[in-house]
Amino acid sequence: MATVLKIGTFSALVCRKSYLHLRVSSAVGGHKYRTYITKASKEPFLNGSSSTYVEEMYKAWLKNPESVHKSWDAFFRSTSDGAEPGDAYQSPPLAPVQYVQIPVEHLQGTTALTPSAAPQYVEPRGIEDHLSVQAIIRSYQVRGHLVSKLDPLNITAANIQSAFSEGSPSSPQVVLRSYQLEEKDMDRLFKLPGSTFIGGNEKVLALREILKRLEDVYCGHIGIEYMFINSQEQCTWIRKKFETPGIMNFTKEQKRLLMARLIRSTKFEEFLARKWVSEKRFGLEGCEVLIPAMKTVIDRASELGIESIVIGMPHRGRLNVLANVCRKPLEQIFAQFSGLEPADEGSGDVKYHLGMCHERLNRVTNKNVKLAVVANPSHLEAVDPVVQGKTRAEQFYRGDTQGQKVMSILLHGDAAFSGQGVVYETFHLSDLPDYSTHGTIHIVVNNQIGFTTDPRRSRSSPYCTDVARVVNAPIFHVNADDPEAVVHVSNVAAEYRAKFGKDVVVDLVCYRRNGHNEIDEPMFTQPLMYTKIRKTLPVLELYSRHLVQEGMVTEKEIEEEEARYEAILQEAYNNAEKDIRMYNTDWLDSPWKGFFGKQSLHKCEPTGISEDILRHVGVAFSSAPPGNFKAHPGIKRILKSRMEMVDSRVVDWALAEAMAFGSLLKDGVHVRLSGQDVERGTFSHRHHVLHHQTIDKTTYRPLCHLWPDQAPYTVCNSSLSEYAVLGFELGFSMTNPNALVMWEAQFGDFMNTTQCIIDQFISSGQAKWVRQSGIVLLLPHGMEGMGPEHSSARPERFLQLCSEEMEVFPTIDEDFAVRQLHDCNMIVVNCSTPANYFHVLRRQILLPFRKPLIIFTPKSLLRHPDARSSFDDMFEGTTFERIIPDNGPVSQNPQNVERVVFCTGKLYYELIKKRKECNMESSVAIVRIEQLCPFPFDLARQEVEKYPNAKLIWTQEEHKNQGYWCYIQPHIETVTNHERHISYAGRKVSASTATGSKQAHKKEQEKVLSDAMGL
Repeated sequence: MATVLKIGTFSALVCRKSYLHLRVSSAVGGHKYRTYITKASKEPFLNGSSSTYVEEMYKAWLKNPESVHKSWDAFFRSTSDGAEPGDAYQSPPLAPVQYVQIPVEHLQGTTALTPSAAPQYVEPRGIEDHLSVQAIIRSYQVRGHLVSKLDPLNITAANIQSAFSEGSPSSPQVVLRSYQLEEKDMDRLFKLPGSTFIGGNEKVLALREILKRLEDVYCGHIGIEYMFINSQEQCTWIRKKFETPGIMNFTKEQKRLLMARLIRSTKFEEFLARKWVSEKRFGLEGCEVLIPAMKTVIDRASELGIESIVIGMPHRGRLNVLANVCRKPLEQIFAQFSGLEPADEGSGDVKYHLGMCHERLNRVTNKNVKLAVVANPSHLEAVDPVVQGKTRAEQFYRGDTQGQKVMSILLHGDAAFSGQGVVYETFHLSDLPDYSTHGTIHIVVNNQIGFTTDPRRSRSSPYCTDVARVVNAPIFHVNADDPEAVVHVSNVAAEYRAKFGKDVVVDLVCYRRNGHNEIDEPMFTQPLMYTKIRKTLPVLELYSRHLVQEGMVTEKEIEEEEARYEAILQEAYNNAEKDIRMYNTDWLDSPWKGFFGKQSLHKCEPTGISEDILRHVGVAFSSAPPGNFKAHPGIKRILKSRMEMVDSRVVDWALAEAMAFGSLLKDGVHVRLSGQDVERGTFSHRHHVLHHQTIDKTTYRPLCHLWPDQAPYTVCNSSLSEYAVLGFELGFSMTNPNALVMWEAQFGDFMNTTQCIIDQFISSGQAKWVRQSGIVLLLPHGMEGMGPEHSSARPERFLQLCSEEMEVFPTIDEDFAVRQLHDCNMIVVNCSTPANYFHVLRRQILLPFRKPLIIFTPKSLLRHPDARSSFDDMFEGTTFERIIPDNGPVSQNPQNVERVVFCTGKLYYELIKKRKECNMESSVAIVRIEQLCPFPFDLARQEVEKYPNAKLIWTQEEHKNQGYWCYIQPHIETVTNHERHISYAGRKVSASTATGSKQAHKKEQEKVLSDAMGL
């Protein structure tokens, strides 16, 4: 019997014989070996557990120090003197040591040590030195990046707090530490462990050569962060890609191609700077190597099977990427500098915010590849989740379940990458089943500066890329003035993404030759850095000299290549001067081929459906799962009540929603609902995913089993993120117009953190980038006494973003309702009936164009007994009601009506209750405005004219400076041609959306109702 005792990084095998056997493991020639080291030792005292053995040995040492081995005697003496256990061990004089290599397969079933008949190899050193070499190798692998030569300016280090200081570069001691190896050991031979590939086919190297190779791999122009990754397979793969000798050798053709790409990148910026001296273009000077890096990624990805790439990037270098990576016609780029107004729709945007979509032949792989650059504003990193959603959608519709055909590339600035929280949110979507794009390649253009702020003031982490560590993404830092190192890293990144389907980061450590833009003066705030930059040669000049010295090219060949591209630029410039027309549609990043032009843009198909379809969906949605599925008792009660509604031909909110979804699925429309807890619904009303109560991961989705050939239905709980998830769903909606894509907030005001997506993409995306989207936002809204953070979806913000003219009464014709929808920038509704909710969802798909739809959804109305609709309200021939008039007693004698109260949403049900209590059903008319934007001018005028003697009132439960009042008042005055005044009944102005007191809420709500009734 033997007991294994853990000592540091090796094991001690304690046997009953008078020997201490030390065992280490290694791998040679594909075989795993165990090396047994045998030393003379004192008789051990106890055969038992390791801890018991040490304890008993320590007790024996107290009685007689000579009763234990000298090494343990030294150890116990040191610890008794107060030394830490890690520092207490001292190497004793070595006895003769014999190393025996035995293949592991020969040891199977063996319980005793195998004696040595003929030693295969004799190590010329001791065990401590062997372990020191292993520790040195691992130390380089873990910390080598800290001393790598990443900065082209040679003024920064990983320790950003000491960067720019005198003597700041990190010491190699950070890597080597102290391993009791001296200069005399440098030429001794050491067998390489299986955890490194620096030896190639050599299994034994001198220590001097080991250190040299480690320095070359880990401390040169590439810094590799990967040892934190949990997967041993991934770590081994990365080591092989960087440690294998000669792996970075380039052919003459590859080097000449790299030079040609650098020439295009550099000369493009020079041409723009020469032709448009005072124009902002956010050029790439200082990181021209980005173009070869991206083209390398695309080449390798194409070779590995990728057919479509979605790209998101900030403004810096965008025009260069469009020209030299995506091959957008240069004439169209140069036309953007002309200052002309576009000849088509949209207000347009500045040139360095625009996107594009283009399919071209990749000349390296001879395969077609589609490249789409997503348009985005200056709100840094906001485009990240949009790109991910667009990529996921394209993968979904292609059936690319592993991301082998479609991928995404995200470009970042260093300050934004570490500073913008949406980067973290987007990373956390990377491995979620319903959001993963199976790996994104992130490329950071690391200028080592923000606008004017250096890293010591803009982040707390050593690297701007540290956020990527949260998802175990490998990070490859590389000196951007070493183009060959950049190309190698780019190849590895593409291969890693293809093999493991995981995110990977390439950190291009560079500099910004100009200021934040071309007319900015950087010397104001970074005089020392920019003094150094002025003396630094551009990367093209550095690399060209290098190739000339190597004999790969001649100076004449370089000049000819430069002249050739200069001629291309000049020709495009001349053509752009001739063709002076500019089109926003040339910059469309999401073309929908075959969608437009099928029907009139001012006609909408009917949204009502047959009773057979309504009943079929209702029964399926209300039925228990098949088989022995064990559902929760509460679910059974819910299904039973739903079935009773179906039998009674009425629907509540959840049933109407299911019928809208189901009918669209029948017609081949993909439906996707995403957000926090949407599967069940925040208010436990939806239950689109039923969970087996005793078997984990066993669920049933009734809407996925309606029809044998239906479209897919995706309902997915998201991470606890609003900003990134809404951006993701927006990107998803941009890919396919024939899909109903919805994001639901837990509470409407949780959209606060999505405001950037709403402002910059949803409300203005079509105006700036001619980009339509049918995204639907479901925002629970209503004052229920739940406090200021669970009441208001901030309707005033959405209405303020609407682009409708409110002071001019429009021309009314038979197509007015749809024409209004076509001309507005987004649709805002607050439905008070399930039937209207049903119709507006179906209308969203049946329209011949796409507009964002904002729906203020209810909370209390989900179960309100009066908030029900009949099947008759959803039949063929019925449609969405923009205004619901009062069809009660007041409609019989409109001349006698004293007050017309306009309202929207759930407040209607409280108003009719109050009216009934006050016996005012014949004197007060209550009119619901269901569609707020575009405003139903025609129907509103009919209601106003119907009650000529009535006082006009707008009532809302939101505070006066919030809600709808500031939007409604000018619209109603336009409707009346300013001849009748409309009064306000509701809460006073407030900085907060609601009170936190339930009692105060009830008093306020009662006063709102009384004021509306004129009491």
